[in-house]
Order: sequence, then structure tokens, then C-alpha cells
Amino acid sequence: MTPQPGTSSGASAGDAAPRVSVVIPTLNEARNLPYVFGKLPRGIHEVIVVDGYSVDETLEVARRWRSDVRIIMQNRKGKGNALACGIAAATGDIIATIDADGSADPGEIPRFVDALVNGADFAKGTRFSGDGGSSDITRLRALGNRMLCIFVNVLYGTKYSDLCYGYNAFWGHIVPKLGIDATAPPRDDSGPLWGDGFEVETLISIRVARAGLAVTEVPSFEYARIHGVSNLSAGTDGIRVLRTILAERERSRPRPDMSLAARTFAMEEIADGAARRAR
Repeated sequence: MTPQPGTSSGASAGDAAPRVSVVIPTLNEARNLPYVFGKLPRGIHEVIVVDGYSVDETLEVARRWRSDVRIIMQNRKGKGNALACGIAAATGDIIATIDADGSADPGEIPRFVDALVNGADFAKGTRFSGDGGSSDITRLRALGNRMLCIFVNVLYGTKYSDLCYGYNAFWGHIVPKLGIDATAPPRDDSGPLWGDGFEVETLISIRVARAGLAVTEVPSFEYARIHGVSNLSAGTDGIRVLRTILAERERSRPRPDMSLAARTFAMEEIADGAARRAR
């Protein structure tokens, strides 16, 4: 990557260009990976494929297209867990997250890097601003996304134009503020832990806002998945996103009668119960 850093908290003028780690969650994406890998910008520090135990040739294709690819097997289920595992393993100054289905253009990564080196802590992709757009999102999903986005903006004082988009980038030093867990074992009932599903983008966006981090929205165009069928369920995942918004709001409220540890445990129990009911 060639952009030079500006005055952001992650780099200062005169530093070398930041090293960029790209995290790509995969599950049976062998036919789509050639497109994604083929459009990655030159100079990427590392590409991390986090796989959910694909039964096709995803891993073979990844190695064929990029001999230096780092492959990590996720330790639970769901996109959120895959992202958590990849982010925890990343060694770059900047971490970019992108889907493996060909819906996002890896050639846009420099836009995100520019936003970060020019002062942002978190560069948030948006399909609904500037020259962003989508040839994939349905009217129902777009409406649901907009309503949930308005809800978050009202509750958290943000100005997000897109809530449920997985194309983002951020400085590595803010990872602890995201609070995503890559180490906990799977649940006994095989259900997802809080944040392990498609609600992860909403969870991260809310925690970025609560931490008071500088956010810059980056216009991005979303294309239709090239091959295969999405695992996203508009109804079930929409409910999980809504419960995420409410649970994170409740978690942020001070409760003087409870210790921080007790409050955190209580909210995790509420969130886990909500996740089970949403399945």
C-alpha cells in the first residue's frame, strides 16, 4: 500500500506507509476466491483467510492464488467468530475486513486506508453515501437496514448511513475497544455466542461509537454474490441485529447496585437468551 500517513492516532507524518492486514472469512467460497484475490491491491502486508471448515476446495484455491496466505480455522461457528479469529491474528497496523463472495471490491481498500491515515480510527464502508451503492440488496433489506440505522443513530448519537455492511477497516490498536471474543469455547448447546453471527458489524459499530472513536464513512459499491447462495437470513439476522442494539444499550447503562463483573455477566446471559430465541 502506498498512501502516506497523516495525523491519525495510528501513525504520524513521516512514518512509512502502514502495513495492511486483510481478513477474509470463508465457507465454501472456492469459486469466488480467485476474483477476490485477483483484485487485492499490491503491497498488502498479509491476507488472512479464516475458514469455517469448508467442504469444497476453498483452502487449496487460497494457497494456489497466494502462496503467502495465512489460513486460520475458526474455533466456533458464524461470520462474527471468523472475523474475531482473523482480527486477533492480524499483525498489520491496519486491519481491513472483506467478504469472500465477490460482493465487495478489494480494489477499494486504498480508500479505507486513506480515511485512516487522514485521521479516522475506524473507516466504515457505506452503500448509501457518495458514489456507494448496491446491485444486490433487496428493497426489504434496504428498508430494514435504514430503520435499524436510524435507531442506532438516535440511541448512540451517531451519523451512520449504513449499519449492516461488512466492508470496514481500522487501526490495529483499537481492537481491544471492540470487545470481540476469539478465545471462548463453543457453547454446550452448539448455539452461537453473542456477536458470532451476522450481527457482528452492528456490534462493532456500536462499540466504536461508545468508545468515542473517530469514524469516517467510505462510499463502497456492493455487487451481487458471484457464485453460491448467501447464508444471510433477513428475518432471523435482522432480529439478532435489533437485539444487539438493545442489549448493547442496556449494557452501557450504569447500575450502581451491581459490580461491573456482575453487570457484564447479566447482560451476556440476556444476550445469549435473545440469540437462542432468535434462531
